[in-house]
Amino acid sequence: MIAVKYADLSMAFDFVSDASPMEHNAYVSLDTGKVYWTSDFDDAFDEDHPDDLETSDRYLAIPHKNELDLGKSLALRFVAQQLPARYEQVERFFQRHGAYGRFKDLLAREGALERWYSFEAGSIESALRQWCAENSLEIVET
Repeated sequence: MIAVKYADLSMAFDFVSDASPMEHNAYVSLDTGKVYWTSDFDDAFDEDHPDDLETSDRYLAIPHKNELDLGKSLALRFVAQQLPARYEQVERFFQRHGAYGRFKDLLAREGALERWYSFEAGSIESALRQWCAENSLEIVET
């Protein structure tokens, strides 16, 4: 098993997920556990990585949040559990652009924003740990 630092994995996951899928990418070396970052928008991320990063089977792409079911569906799961009376309203939010802003505004008005952040963080950590286990990566804490 290759060891990867959880802090590196978490930061790379955030980087990949903060953009649309495929705009930002990050890869874990299956030989060293080192994480490499690339971006379609910033060449600075492309300077210090292997030439075969995107073509070799020795690198594993870190998933986007949507690949781990941590996007819209996570928000809807939270609302179903914590604010079921608002479910249809939040579902409508996600039918238009700017959904997360409206979602977080609603959570703030309902006094549920901190619960959301805790729920989201726990769900992300759990999903990343499961992804690592499925891909034979050992997480090391720093």
